[in-house]
Amino acid sequence: MMLSDTSIKRPVFAWVVSLVLIVFGLVAFSRLALREYPDIDPPVVSISTSYPGASASVVETRITQIIEDRIAGVEGVRFINSRSQDGRSNISIEFRIDRDIESAANDVRDRVSGVVDLLPDEADPPEVEKADADDDVILWMNLASEQLATPELTDYANRYLVDRFSALDGVARVQVGGARDYAMRVWIDRRALAARGLVASDIERALRAENIEAPAGNLESGDLYYTMRIDRAFRTVDDFAGLVIAQGEGYLVRLGDVARVERGTVDDRTTFRGNGEPMVGLGIVKQSTANTVDVAKAAKELAEDLNATLPGGMQIYRSFDSSVFIEASIREVWRTLAITVGLVTLVIFLFLGSLRATLIPAVTVPVSVIATFIIMYALGLSLNLLTLLALVLAIGLIVDDAIVVLENIDRRMKELGETPLVAAFNGTRQVGFAVFATTLVLMAVFIPITFMGGNTGRLFTEFAVAIAASVAFSCFVALSLSPMIASKILKPHTGSRTGVLALLPNLVDRAFNGIKWLYGHVFDIIVRFPVIMIAGLLGAFAAIWLLYQTLGQEYAPTEDRGSFFITVRGPEGASFEYMSKYLDEIERRLLPYTESGEISRLLVRAPGFGSNAYNQGNVVAVLDDWSSRRPAQEVMGEINAKMSDLPGIRAFAIMRQGLASGGGKPVQFVIGGPSYEQLVEWRDTFVAALEADNPGLTDIDWDYKENQPQYRIEINYARAADLGVTVSEIGSTLQTMLGSRRVTTYIDQGEEYDVILEGLRSEQSTPNDVQNIYVRSTRSGELVPLASVVTITPFADSPTLNRYNRVRAITIDANLAPGVNLGEALDGMERVARDVLPQEATIDFKGQSLEFRSSGASILFVFGLGLLIVFLVLAAQFESWVHPLVIILAVPATLAGGMFGLWLTGQTLNIYTQIGLIMLIGLAAKNGILVVEFANQLRDEGKDFDTALKEASLARLRPILMTGLTTAVGAMPLIFTHGAGAETRMAIGIVVFFGAIASVTVALLVVPAAYSLLARRTGSPGDVARKLEAESQALTQPAE
Repeated sequence: MMLSDTSIKRPVFAWVVSLVLIVFGLVAFSRLALREYPDIDPPVVSISTSYPGASASVVETRITQIIEDRIAGVEGVRFINSRSQDGRSNISIEFRIDRDIESAANDVRDRVSGVVDLLPDEADPPEVEKADADDDVILWMNLASEQLATPELTDYANRYLVDRFSALDGVARVQVGGARDYAMRVWIDRRALAARGLVASDIERALRAENIEAPAGNLESGDLYYTMRIDRAFRTVDDFAGLVIAQGEGYLVRLGDVARVERGTVDDRTTFRGNGEPMVGLGIVKQSTANTVDVAKAAKELAEDLNATLPGGMQIYRSFDSSVFIEASIREVWRTLAITVGLVTLVIFLFLGSLRATLIPAVTVPVSVIATFIIMYALGLSLNLLTLLALVLAIGLIVDDAIVVLENIDRRMKELGETPLVAAFNGTRQVGFAVFATTLVLMAVFIPITFMGGNTGRLFTEFAVAIAASVAFSCFVALSLSPMIASKILKPHTGSRTGVLALLPNLVDRAFNGIKWLYGHVFDIIVRFPVIMIAGLLGAFAAIWLLYQTLGQEYAPTEDRGSFFITVRGPEGASFEYMSKYLDEIERRLLPYTESGEISRLLVRAPGFGSNAYNQGNVVAVLDDWSSRRPAQEVMGEINAKMSDLPGIRAFAIMRQGLASGGGKPVQFVIGGPSYEQLVEWRDTFVAALEADNPGLTDIDWDYKENQPQYRIEINYARAADLGVTVSEIGSTLQTMLGSRRVTTYIDQGEEYDVILEGLRSEQSTPNDVQNIYVRSTRSGELVPLASVVTITPFADSPTLNRYNRVRAITIDANLAPGVNLGEALDGMERVARDVLPQEATIDFKGQSLEFRSSGASILFVFGLGLLIVFLVLAAQFESWVHPLVIILAVPATLAGGMFGLWLTGQTLNIYTQIGLIMLIGLAAKNGILVVEFANQLRDEGKDFDTALKEASLARLRPILMTGLTTAVGAMPLIFTHGAGAETRMAIGIVVFFGAIASVTVALLVVPAAYSLLARRTGSPGDVARKLEAESQALTQPAE
């Protein structure tokens, strides 16, 4: 071949080309971004709309439904998830992975701007932002102080820290966990108010009228121009207590006479503790497509800088950090890569028995791996767990081409007595076509992965490109640098090797000669009786079918990510005090884990993350380093057992997974229907059937809680109208006295705070407390007790109404019981749904369940496409339809070997193992090519069919064993890996290890038997060229 010929004749040129690849590769490596996974975060745009005072059902019909109808036609929408609550609507739109988030957000803004006029006048304008309303915090930091209380810490965080962190690239927003914001609290005494003939609205009107800052014209004096402003007179507690509300007979009624005025907090019913100590949390929420590692790194660097400037005794501590797992996983993969290189080099040395010879294939590894970074950088890829995993798996493939070249050079030197230079020249030419063919086949297997759609396609495109690029560079190096080095450093064979270093290689040689003798006998039998091969193929197909039915299926292996969450949920309507007792108890039971060191940080927060409901709470447990503790699943199981005896709440420890879209539980099953009343009936029927025939679910829950205790206030309109009482007056008075009402603000040291009116908490405990509240008649000016115009009736309803893809929906979520996989659970749920739900009920999935369902079809498509492309590439190379079929027949048994490994080790079929199975197509075909191509060469040299086939099989026995073993050994560090991310590395390593061993077996047995059976009447790729040359010579001879 021209490449190898030129490299051997011009060795400096060969060195320069490889060195140039290394230089540019190192430059590209220094500029590659580091992240956990490829950029698979989907573009998410959320729309939030406030409608104060409206019930959830009104918000759903007047806000959510109208906005959904308008945005439904936006291009590239994958699904729409909406949530309507009392006074608020949240709509989250996820777009296809290939949709640009900027243009998506602009399209949504355009649609929403056209719907504003259709919304109620009392509703605030919708807010559109490029972040999921349910996005999780990627980094929690704790702000603690020995001198300051929680309100003071909150104020400091809001004044000096939140804006600094919000300005970082990739930060969507900063949450202040456990915040207690300052406010001027006015606690109204209803009895003192009534005794003076006043109502709550009088206080509100007085505050709005008196506490103002307004322009007051201007003055112009000669050359100077002055602007006049009325300054606020109310800044302190005493100022507000002195506010005049009304004038009595000879005296002024001031606010302090009818209310207790104090500088308090907006809500004191919040908790945030770290390892039992009260503090304030700073939670970083990244933008939906931002890089977790980069955002977390920037936030931690800023925290270090800020610590040097904080007041004495105040400190920012790191707490939960999702980037720790990412960096630890990548560090483990680098370590695995180094071990793999060492093991592969050792295997090569054992087979070749010479340090000089070992150097030749070993040098291809750094050149090929480093050169791969050039392609990754050029295509905008990143250094992530999958691209690094691809490089680990590629190590065994990278050395294969060089091994084939080197082994053929060594064979020619040994058998034909050629010098190293001549053997390198002729030997590389002889196997050049086989090396090129195997490279094309391996690339043909991985390139179709880039055509996969959705998240799985984006996920594994970078994996496929990294392996394909490294294999392509290994082919280039094997045909340029390897033969050149061989021609320079190999020595002619002078008999048997001696010395201490030769003991093990000589032992390997003797063992190999025994294997070769045994293989010759087995070869004769299997070629003479092809029915054995046919039976083996049928057995492989049967094994694949049986294993496919037996193996569990899931989206991705469950990882130990170094931290877990405990969701605590009380009965609907449970108070903050009720939940606090349980959270304190849970914290007490878990604090011994912090003392033993298994849990490094224990965070307790109430209300729960992303919720204002007092019946929810969260505990975050940040675990110690992987090497210093038990597996997380074991710790979580123990903690779940300790919390199982807590009555009155449900508390479960769950570990969020990196590929679980939207977080939450792994099982998220959506039932859609025409009305919530109908959905409740279907849900109850479905859940009852699930509990009777449970497919392996625990902690079954749903997002429609119709048992939230509420009171409905019914106004006797005729009576109210007769007394001159308006409905709006009743509503605002009740909101003020029983809830809290922000009526104005005040300024303190340059920051603006709310002034909040509320009735005394001691007078908000029973329904009777509503009846002795007074409102003013607009007709007579007299006070009218609410008891005379309203009736209070208790009822229960859901505080939240959810919709999914524009349909009213209830989501049933659950965790998986130990030993149960996601595919099995979803299949069971679908079976139950078909049995008990009517046809008009729509079924859908969310989160990890949706990703699992959508990934299955694309994997099968890629699998079929990969087989087809490999067959066509081989047909083009061998100029035959039969030879590719012979090679492809090695695939079924190889796949069966990989699946057998999964079954043996208790693994499942998931996106990682399925990609590994696709990779086995290339491994099986690669070994088959070596036999078929060399048999064709020997037939071209004039040897008869049977002799050529046997010689080819025996000659290729050693390189096939070497390449198969290097690939299998290259996967072993993945199998025995530990630490962060070990579960996914182990899954794909098992497939490749068992598949590589199986591919060696079938290449040496199935391929020769199939070639003997099917290819006797075939020719070689050069047949037509030789025929053309012969006919051309025949035509020219008479003319001479």
